[in-house]
Amino acid sequence: MVGNAVMSARDHTESIAEALEHMHPELARVRDLGGDPVYLVGGGVRDLLLGRGRTDIDLVVVGDAQALAARLGGDVVSYERFGTAKVKLDGHELDIAAARSESYPQPGALPVVKPAAELEADLRRRDFTVNAMAIPLQGGPRLIDPYGGEADLATKQLRVLHERSFVDDPTRAIRAARYAARFAFELEARTAELLRKTELSTISADRRDAELLRLGGEVKAVRALALLSEWGLVDLREGGLELAAAADRVLQSSIWQGFVPRERALIAAALGPRGREAQLADARPARPSEAVALAAGHSPIELVLARAGGAEWLDHYAEEWRDVALEIDGDDLIEAGLAPGPALGHGLEEALRRKLDGEISGRDEELSAALEAARGADGVA
Repeated sequence: MVGNAVMSARDHTESIAEALEHMHPELARVRDLGGDPVYLVGGGVRDLLLGRGRTDIDLVVVGDAQALAARLGGDVVSYERFGTAKVKLDGHELDIAAARSESYPQPGALPVVKPAAELEADLRRRDFTVNAMAIPLQGGPRLIDPYGGEADLATKQLRVLHERSFVDDPTRAIRAARYAARFAFELEARTAELLRKTELSTISADRRDAELLRLGGEVKAVRALALLSEWGLVDLREGGLELAAAADRVLQSSIWQGFVPRERALIAAALGPRGREAQLADARPARPSEAVALAAGHSPIELVLARAGGAEWLDHYAEEWRDVALEIDGDDLIEAGLAPGPALGHGLEEALRRKLDGEISGRDEELSAALEAARGADGVA
């Protein structure tokens, strides 16, 4: 839709109506309820205009969000303190918020939120023009675009709404990297000037880290991290982008999928601090038991980063060696005549080592090997 500059106003409105019906047919129920004005807002409008398919549904009601959610029925979770609610409708989750305005008592502080009597106040508090658009669900769909977001979509630009945007909420700078990477957008010139002055230090480490983890979850997270570095907002560890890209490839393999949260691994790879993964990457274990001993005590993220750093032997560890277990336990050794004590643990460790290295197999051989090692450790002939 954003690419057709000669589209008439009527054609444009009809196009939006058709896209809304196609992508979000469940919103017809919201429309048919009547009552307080309700709008699709933010990313849902942006992605509808871009034709990107279904995305999250964020609704703003100029009225009571909890009351609207209750009228829709289904599973409702209300957050009265924030004037928001979540409701599942026809298998889709809707986020509903009451229209509100925000003010910031100091740079980087959490905003003071107040109910707003009009949609425009709610749009005014948003981060970028492309996220400050709305479509009313009653009275016929049309685009409400007070800041030129559709034009910025067409020219692939990110533009903030006001001069203090990054001062009030520095996390918007991290979000800028997410959107720029996801959509291949450029920063509008004045926005770029303002962004490079952003002080991330004015927000808490928890808020900063939470926003970075959201960035790490992006499909193009490595590109987003590169942008943050280019803009002077983060310090990458040496070789951090290359390590993050390698870790991303590792986590896409069948062996490592789900081993650790991808976003945590990519942020750790790019930003550090450096752990013990370099030692693992340089290791060359000669036997499976040695590999298991080397991997023991390392965090899952360190293991992924070591594999990204070239430790191919960790594929075998992740796929098979880490799951090798004995069929026997300490009770079996006691039943065979050994007294409780440290020798039991030594015997089991030795049996596991030999099993990993293919020297023994089956319960009987495990028991024999464990007893031999335990008795030797205990000084029993």
